[in-house]
Amino acid sequence: QLQLVESGGGLVQPGGSLRLSCAASGFTLDSYVLGWFRQAPGKEREAVSCISLSGDTTYQTDSVKGRFTISRDNAKNTVYLQMNSLKPGDTAVYYCAAKRVTTSRTMCLSKAYDYRGQGTQVTVSS
Repeated sequence: QLQLVESGGGLVQPGGSLRLSCAASGFTLDSYVLGWFRQAPGKEREAVSCISLSGDTTYQTDSVKGRFTISRDNAKNTVYLQMNSLKPGDTAVYYCAAKRVTTSRTMCLSKAYDYRGQGTQVTVSS
C-alpha cells in the first residue's frame, strides 16, 4: 500500500520553530518531485514549498521565503520541512505530496500531486 505519513506538527509560540517529516512506505520517493502544502479552515489549499528529484532545486511561496526550508533524504525515503520564525498565519494542516514527471516550480504552482498524506496540524499561538 502506497502511503505518506507526516509527523512533527504541534503547538508553538510565534517566533518558534518546528520540523515536519514525511516518510513514504510502499514506494520509493526518488522518482517523485515532493512538496508540502497547507490548508487552514475556510481557506484554499496553498502550496508551501516543493523540491526536485535530486534536491538541488526548490520552490517556495512568497510568504515563507527565508523562514521555511524543504529538504529530502532519498536514502531514508523522507522529505522534511524546517519551519522557523513561525507566525499565527502559518497555522494550518500541513501535508506532504508526491508527483511524477514534473518540476518543483510546476508542482507548487499547479498544486497537483499523485499522492498525499493525511496531514499534521501546526498551530502557532501564544
